[in-house]
Amino acid sequence: MKYGIVSRSYGNMTVAEAAKFMAAHGYNCTELCMSHPDFGGWVYNGISALDENGITKESTKEKADIMRDNGIEVTSFGVFTDNLAPGDDEYRQKSRDAFVRCMDFAAYAGIKNLSTELGFRPDKRGITTDVYESDLQRLKENFIYLGNAAKERGVNICIEACVIDVIPSAKRLRDFIEQIYAETGLTNIKALLDMANYIANSDEDDVFKYLAPYIAYIHGKDRKVNDCYGKILGEGEIDWVKFFMNYFRITPDIPFILEYTNADTTDLTNERVYKAVKKAKANLELLGYNTQRL
Repeated sequence: MKYGIVSRSYGNMTVAEAAKFMAAHGYNCTELCMSHPDFGGWVYNGISALDENGITKESTKEKADIMRDNGIEVTSFGVFTDNLAPGDDEYRQKSRDAFVRCMDFAAYAGIKNLSTELGFRPDKRGITTDVYESDLQRLKENFIYLGNAAKERGVNICIEACVIDVIPSAKRLRDFIEQIYAETGLTNIKALLDMANYIANSDEDDVFKYLAPYIAYIHGKDRKVNDCYGKILGEGEIDWVKFFMNYFRITPDIPFILEYTNADTTDLTNERVYKAVKKAKANLELLGYNTQRL
């Protein structure tokens, strides 16, 4: 199983310290994030301070290679910029330009995927009727622009949608990806599946039903159905045994990368994952599946 954790979970450590900690705790893949003392400058849902913090294609490759030298596959580069980019066109273009620069860094470092959310107005998240259609159109225009830039560089853009944002369900994300494909032929717009982000609108079956062909990798965190924010795995209402049964049946080679877990909760979270995985495999064997290779 490709099992990892986002590097920002250990944001108080240098990249080398984080890589060693990950390897010692059984992780073999990561989402590399610009959130370490020696590799910082990331701004969530904003424009990361790349120049101010010395983020370059060379430094990105250096940090990715540190991970690899410790047996950690770098599945993706965590960007998470403002793709809705409300406001004037100058800000929107600055956001795009920063994302494209990150594509250059990732391509040079040999990282295939760049991850991002949709972007949002901090004081007005979710769907509202006055901008329901215009927000989706704005997002589509932005991802077509970025998708073409990513195609030129041979990388993918992985969208992490969420129930409290413009694309609140697995079904709508699939439709969004397929609209872009139908209009442009772009096949490098992928899904970053985060079950916790869908739990109020999509269950553990729906997310695979709609997104399986498009999933680049998976985030592992939890959420209660009626909560706004997520929790570490095992503290919400996701049925992880059911989730992993679908995972092993449908997408067994896709990286599963934890979020929200930190150094203090790493062992606890691993214990919960191992327990759910063991039970899921046992259930699949009872149904006649061969789980020996999983």
